[in-house]
Amino acid sequence: MAWRWVLAAVLATSSLSLLGSAFNEFTSDTLINNVVQDPITSRLYVGTVNTLYQLDQSLHSEARTRTGPELDNRQCTPPVTSCEEAVETDTITSCSSFHPSKDILIVCGSLYRGIWFSEEPVYVEQVCKGYGSHDCTKRTMLYLLPVHHGNLYCPLSVLFRVAKGYGSHDSTKLISTRILRTFMTGSSLSPFFSPFFPLSLFPLSLFLCLFFQDEGFVYVLFSRTLGAQDSGTKNFTFISRIAGNKYNKVQAAYVALPGEALAKNMSSSGQYGPVVFVVFSSDDDSSAVCMYPLRAINQRLVEIIGACYRTKGQINNKSAVYSPYSSKSDELCKIENEGMVTTQRCGAEFLALPAGQQGRVRPGNRPCFTKKGLMTAVAVAVETEHAVAFLGTTLGEVLITKVPVQACHLKTDCKSCVAQKDPYCGWCVLQGKCTRKGDCPRAEDDNTWLWSPNQQCVQIQAFNPPNLSCRKTKQVVIDIPSLPKIGPSDIIECRFGSNTSEAVVMDQKVTCALPDPVNIPSTPDKQDFVTMQVKILVNDGIEVTSSEYKFYNCAATVRKSENTPCIACVTSEWQCQWNAQDHTCSDRDDSVDGVHIIKADSCPQFENPDPHLIPVGHPIPISFQGKNLDIYKDHTFKIGTELMKHTEEEFTFNEGLKFNFNGYEFSYDKEQEVNVSFHIKDRDSEKKIDSTLTVVLYNCSLGREDCSLCKNADPKYNCVWCANMRSCVYRKLCGSQEPAQCPNPKITDIIPRFGPLKGGIVVTIKGSNLGIKEEDIKKVTVAGVDCVHQGDRYSVSTSVVCEIGPVQSSASLDPPGPINQGVVEVEVEGGRTGRSEVLFTYRDPIPEKVSPSTGPAAGGTVITISGKHLDTANKDDVIVTVGGTPCKVLSFGSEITCETGVYKGQKVPSETLSVSMRYGKSTTKDVPGSFQYSENPKLTDYSPKNSFVCGGRRIVCVGSGFDLVQRASMKVLPSADDFSQSPPIEFIQYAVHKNDTVLLFDSPAVNRSSETQSFRTILQLDKVVEELKTFAYHPDPFFNELTKNIITETSIIIVTGRGFSKAMTAEEAQAFVGDASCKVTILQDDKLFLEAPSTQPRARSKRQRRDTSSDPLDLTIKFGNGEWVVGSVNYERKYEVPLAIIIPAVIVPMLLFIAVSVYCYRRKSQQAEREYEKVKHQLENLEESVRDRCKKEFTDLMIEMEDQTNDLSEARIPFLDYKTYTDRVFFLPSKDGDNDVMITGKLDIPEGRKVIVAQALNQFSNLLNSKTFLINFIKTLEGRPDFNARSRVYFASLLTVALHGKLEYYTDIMRSLLLELMEEYVHSKNPKLMLRRSETVVERMLCNWMSICLYQFLRDSAGEPLYKLFKAIKHQVEKGPVDAKMKKAKYTLNDTGLLGDDVEYCVLTLQVLVHGEGPDVTPVKVLNCDTISQVKEKIIEQVYRNLPYSQRPKVDSVALEWRPGSTGQILSDMDLTSQKEGRWKRLNTLAHYNVRDNATLVLSRVLHTHRQFHQNQDSHEEKNALLEDDKVFHLVRPVDELDDVKSKRGSLKAKATTKAIAEIYLTRLLSVKGTLQQFVDDFFRSVLCSGAVVPPAVKYFFDFLDEQALKHDNVEEETVHIWKTNSLPMRFWVNILKNPHFIFDVHVTEVVDASLSVIAQTFMDACTKTEHKLSRESPSNKLLYAKEISTYKKMVDDYYKGIKQMVPVSDQDMNTHLAEVSREHTDTLNTQAALHQLYQYASKYYDGIIQSLDEDPAAQSKQLTLRLQQIAAALENKVTDL
Repeated sequence: MAWRWVLAAVLATSSLSLLGSAFNEFTSDTLINNVVQDPITSRLYVGTVNTLYQLDQSLHSEARTRTGPELDNRQCTPPVTSCEEAVETDTITSCSSFHPSKDILIVCGSLYRGIWFSEEPVYVEQVCKGYGSHDCTKRTMLYLLPVHHGNLYCPLSVLFRVAKGYGSHDSTKLISTRILRTFMTGSSLSPFFSPFFPLSLFPLSLFLCLFFQDEGFVYVLFSRTLGAQDSGTKNFTFISRIAGNKYNKVQAAYVALPGEALAKNMSSSGQYGPVVFVVFSSDDDSSAVCMYPLRAINQRLVEIIGACYRTKGQINNKSAVYSPYSSKSDELCKIENEGMVTTQRCGAEFLALPAGQQGRVRPGNRPCFTKKGLMTAVAVAVETEHAVAFLGTTLGEVLITKVPVQACHLKTDCKSCVAQKDPYCGWCVLQGKCTRKGDCPRAEDDNTWLWSPNQQCVQIQAFNPPNLSCRKTKQVVIDIPSLPKIGPSDIIECRFGSNTSEAVVMDQKVTCALPDPVNIPSTPDKQDFVTMQVKILVNDGIEVTSSEYKFYNCAATVRKSENTPCIACVTSEWQCQWNAQDHTCSDRDDSVDGVHIIKADSCPQFENPDPHLIPVGHPIPISFQGKNLDIYKDHTFKIGTELMKHTEEEFTFNEGLKFNFNGYEFSYDKEQEVNVSFHIKDRDSEKKIDSTLTVVLYNCSLGREDCSLCKNADPKYNCVWCANMRSCVYRKLCGSQEPAQCPNPKITDIIPRFGPLKGGIVVTIKGSNLGIKEEDIKKVTVAGVDCVHQGDRYSVSTSVVCEIGPVQSSASLDPPGPINQGVVEVEVEGGRTGRSEVLFTYRDPIPEKVSPSTGPAAGGTVITISGKHLDTANKDDVIVTVGGTPCKVLSFGSEITCETGVYKGQKVPSETLSVSMRYGKSTTKDVPGSFQYSENPKLTDYSPKNSFVCGGRRIVCVGSGFDLVQRASMKVLPSADDFSQSPPIEFIQYAVHKNDTVLLFDSPAVNRSSETQSFRTILQLDKVVEELKTFAYHPDPFFNELTKNIITETSIIIVTGRGFSKAMTAEEAQAFVGDASCKVTILQDDKLFLEAPSTQPRARSKRQRRDTSSDPLDLTIKFGNGEWVVGSVNYERKYEVPLAIIIPAVIVPMLLFIAVSVYCYRRKSQQAEREYEKVKHQLENLEESVRDRCKKEFTDLMIEMEDQTNDLSEARIPFLDYKTYTDRVFFLPSKDGDNDVMITGKLDIPEGRKVIVAQALNQFSNLLNSKTFLINFIKTLEGRPDFNARSRVYFASLLTVALHGKLEYYTDIMRSLLLELMEEYVHSKNPKLMLRRSETVVERMLCNWMSICLYQFLRDSAGEPLYKLFKAIKHQVEKGPVDAKMKKAKYTLNDTGLLGDDVEYCVLTLQVLVHGEGPDVTPVKVLNCDTISQVKEKIIEQVYRNLPYSQRPKVDSVALEWRPGSTGQILSDMDLTSQKEGRWKRLNTLAHYNVRDNATLVLSRVLHTHRQFHQNQDSHEEKNALLEDDKVFHLVRPVDELDDVKSKRGSLKAKATTKAIAEIYLTRLLSVKGTLQQFVDDFFRSVLCSGAVVPPAVKYFFDFLDEQALKHDNVEEETVHIWKTNSLPMRFWVNILKNPHFIFDVHVTEVVDASLSVIAQTFMDACTKTEHKLSRESPSNKLLYAKEISTYKKMVDDYYKGIKQMVPVSDQDMNTHLAEVSREHTDTLNTQAALHQLYQYASKYYDGIIQSLDEDPAAQSKQLTLRLQQIAAALENKVTDL
């Protein structure tokens, strides 16, 4: 039935291990209550405790609003400003909905008793309160619907229903109606407020589930309890009490239209309106989903209303209308008025109440889905024609994540695709993929898309012929009833094993050619046929279906039965024929005939042996018959068998076909009987003739060890007891007469050997010759006491069971008395008697003590009974009771243990009870007052309440009565859940400590079999079970790679990751560096703070301890049983030099220095005086300058190292679309720039020729799809000397675009060319140079291929850290002065772009007003030394920050006006006020115009931008002044351009004194590097982390390189490393890193580009294998990242190794991925333009291409030359030589 597939249960239980990489997630610091989605923008709004979040589609937080805590108290009447009881109270932000026509979010909270308090236009907040259960999420509903005023519809008025709490301090209006933003008043909230359900009508618990509207009605769905008259707390569910079964409480509901399949199932017409899908729960913790058509609900409501106005509330003479809340039920439905049925659509007042009908007339419905456990949520979607329900349970953790509703692409074959029963998936037959229906071409055709839940794949029904001989070949017709429609363009093939042939399809039947016999595998041993895999393929080798076809081998049929080769041949299923002459089996051939050819049941054979029973040890003649032996007339035969030890007996042909075998003396002692088959051979040919002679060989001795057993044997065996031989033998083997009677019985053992004095127990007597039948036992005595024989338990000869009697009269039983002991005697038929050597003892068991003496009433206590002679009788004879309650006996011996049962008495603790022991039927012994049942142990609390799945967390359970418990265990079991497919497994941990009030456990480690698996935890205290309902298991934490690897004894180690605080505290967590413990000081969810060890640690393992102390030590984190090595650290001690050494070491050199100085001073004093005075002023000036500059730079360094670049926003990343991305990567830089035809897509083709050209280009595209042509085309071009490097790059990019629609083919071409290139470099060049540059077409093709395959990876993973790095560099550069002319900046990573002067500046905040865009001002931070153009750029950046760069106005198109007073002033870079220094002019800055902080500037658009600087130069003089041949500078004039005014400003000597030392400013490089380090590391990790998502193309291509390297002996590992580096990091990542505008819509300035180049160079250095030896002469750029290079190199090595260890990407998976890329993006590219440009190369080198094609035989066979000539004729509009 279709409705059976309406439900697809999806249990979204979060797992950090899964979600950590695959999907984004959002977590909140406080409890998440609900989520609502904006239907227009798809943003999510998350209500939590005290906070409302706004998330984008990627679950990143865009904004957050604080909603609490606020001063409130449920006892306070709002407003609470004067309420003394008000305290800080959390608000539960729980209910959210969207205004249907306004961009307004309506939010509910839990404060102020439901009084509205917000007047803000953005949010209208209603605060609802549910103090009854403190759960606003379950007490609050909100519903929006349009308002109708009479016949007028008010589009701006919206009613909504608000359901509120009903605690003792709440408003009595449970459900109210309110108007939001009426068009008349314009207020945010109208005071209109009408009750819907008064609170007084709901005295007991009520659970509101759903509001919804349909055709003018508002429906409320809820559950409640009715009261004592309805069984107290029993739940009922209402629209009008629609639930009528055990599922009586509503949990969730959803209103949706059914899918087509469900609608057809519900109605023959297939037309159906909305359906209410409701999740119910029952009292036994099970759940169900029911469906209620809204039409049926409305129909039932109309019947109830009609019954009230027509028949006084009666339907079928039964009362159907009542009000459970009204005391005037007798006054219901007194009005009889037919017209009110239509005029009063809602009926009378009481009929609007939720209970409007009696239960016995309610509409019934069967659950359409049930399961164990509690379901709490439902949502319904329609996929194709099927309705799919997503069901939520109470299991799992609360977080928000985006999980795809299907993962069809993960299934790679039809069987696995349909096995998952995913309603979103199906098998696309002609594409060989598991897809959604919309992704499958021709899915509407029959059998083309097979829906997963139908569990059907295309299957082969039959073959004709069904099988064939392996020596023949012919065509086979394959019947495939479910074969999809095969179109004319489809190519269908059959593949038998590895042999493929074309097939023909007709009427769902496929005709194929079978493979040649030489291609059929050999027949396996012990088999007469071989199977070959048959596959039906379509188009590019896509498998449609498969089966097995049998090729039989008649010659192998004899293997099945070597003794009957002819019978095996002719009776086989292959209808073979037997050649008796050649003794061979062959295929049936009706053309071959003769007496020796046997085709039916006429095989020569020997049969019917007589006798069938043959004893061992004595030869018995055997006679047998022959059949169909005419061809063996006068032949001599040999008969034999394996047991004859290679001996055979001859016999001759007999005309009567009667034969005799003299027999053989067989020996066999493994079994009593065995079948022996004889073979018969033709003596002359040694060929076997069919023999069905089989006899039974038997051995009398086996299993008949005594006389009685021998006589009990079946007479047909002729077995006798031979007294001489003392064994059972065949009659003729015994030389004496068999004795009439057997020897006397022999008794070997007695079980038990002790019995109670009163008898009453059974004794088992073991021995031999104890009779043949039970009647043979005449008398049994035990120690002289008669023992009653138990005939039903008698075993022939070996065992007698009897019940002993009392040893003496009851008067003399009381101890002390004699202990009776004696032998056991058995008398059998014939007066023969047997006596035992073992004695049996009668004795009295005496129990004396019971321990323990107390136990819980639930039972399960193991008590031990001690005393004397307790092991009397058997364990099965003893019954123990405690006060009448059975106690299960566990062990029996000198002490007896038993487990107490459940005490059923009323009084607990019980009186002291006797322990009774019953031995058999007659003996009872008591231990009075020896045991007492006490109260069961009780668990009152436990902590902590969670654990990681690794277990081992110490759980403390507190309670009482634990001393009574003997076995305390903590068990974890899978939750009772129908969705869990794994078999139930228990995880058990026993208590590690126990006293009367405390139990200590280590939480068990569990194996989470699937991400949806959940667990329930119980304490097993003997028989008492306590469930830990709130105990939860969390996924193990995730640890990031350790960033800081060097520690000292004072270091604080920071470990990052996630999920730490889910189930661990700082006190419990343990950390170790080597073998030394680290104190965990702080534990947060994502961070651990550790104190480093105070002493030098050692390695934990002995092997590592032998290493040197400088080697890294493992940093290990231990949470319970879980241990994680998060990284390696080096421990460095701070070596302190003793003070006694320091003081002399300092003072002695100082004294020496002073002495030498005094001596020198005396000798040189006069000279020093003169020199000192001479340079005094110069030294003072220089020293002061250096001191000031160093101090300033050091201060800047410290400040910048602390800067966290907080101005980086979380706005949307402006990714370029695929076409723009590929245009820029493929074709920029271009000589035509943005006007390149490949970017514009515009071809200059006359209108009249466009159709012809388009057709010709399509033919040219087809020609390019010929591998032969394309390889010749490329090789011809590369052989021309004028085909330079630029042309090769451009040609390869054109080829990439032209073949983008078939990337699988493009990849194949690239592989072929790469293989040739590899051969060339490996054999004739240096292999390490391969792929180093784009010197060939294929190298550029590889670059483009990587760019295509990594586009999605850029968007999903690496794009974000790259964008943040770019923004961080831009931010840091613009924080300081940037010289607009020299393109140098104060803050940069590039020393050549470093501003080597100390420019004074300050930060200004401008208030910018955009002309024509409203009164709002935007604050913008600028520098007073910025030029006007720089200021414009920063203003545009801030004002239009939400727009990508291409959509922002350009600097030349805007004007900037400053309004310091009543008049405004246009600001420009150059005007008549510009400062002049000789022939140099300084660009105007804000400081030049004296613009102050917080000044207001106006930004306006200009219509004409032809002037170079600005538009305020109107006069002729101004124009001439600006046109003067002046040199312009901004901050610093070039040092090599000195003008005439220098001499006027001081001497060159004075200048040299104050000249800045440029090296001082290199500290700025360190400053910027430190600030950007985290962003650089993040980007490198995103690119070089194999543990995260690795693009399949990278794995595929790296495997290709590894595979090719193995095929060449001279390719070293370092060479493969270089190949990988040249193909991916150098060819792609460096290009993207240096050109962010290739992937983002941004503008990269020269100063930013300079810093990016440094990082790109660092990336390149990290990817090389060569070591970089640095010196003081090395460039600053190299020195800057010298320390990090080694770390980055290791990242690269680990990245390559990690990829190598990954699961390989198959050709099929790669082709599938490439086909998906082609399908998604090809239509957006300028394919026609690419083809046209490619043809220009074909035209230019036309003759060479034609010559190459003519010389290629493959091209000639495909007529490629002719096709190219035809294309040339069409495209160039000329007549060729055709």
